[in-house]
Amino acid sequence: MLPVYEAYFKELYAMYGDLQKAIEGLPTEALDWTPGPEMNSIAVLIAHMTGAQRFLVGDLLGDIPSHRDRPAEFKTHGLDGAALRAMMSQALETTNAALEKLTLADVNATQPRTKDGRSFTVAAALNHALAHTGVHLGHIELTRQLWEQRT
Repeated sequence: MLPVYEAYFKELYAMYGDLQKAIEGLPTEALDWTPGPEMNSIAVLIAHMTGAQRFLVGDLLGDIPSHRDRPAEFKTHGLDGAALRAMMSQALETTNAALEKLTLADVNATQPRTKDGRSFTVAAALNHALAHTGVHLGHIELTRQLWEQRT
């Protein structure tokens, strides 16, 4: 893997380590809990975040089909920590495989591969995927804190 993609993967891997810490020891009840109406549970956030990662990097950049069902991500319920960690592991594996395929010239290459015909560069897709993960990591950490302080 080229150094530019290796640096990306290292940052993503660190975020996923923080995600694992954020769900460590939580029962399924906590993973399914929402702090309020119109808010997502930790399980939903992880399903959505990993689905987006597999789509943005796997499908769009690496030609690795994710068979993503985005609406189903928001219906995730009843999964334990092991199942969520498996989702994270799969997203990391897909990302690693996709990054292995990319060349340095690909960084600025335009990839018109979305269903609605939008074009973007590889760099933009990677940045978006990393930022998306970071946002949801923060949501998950806050949701855990609210869960722990609710009683």
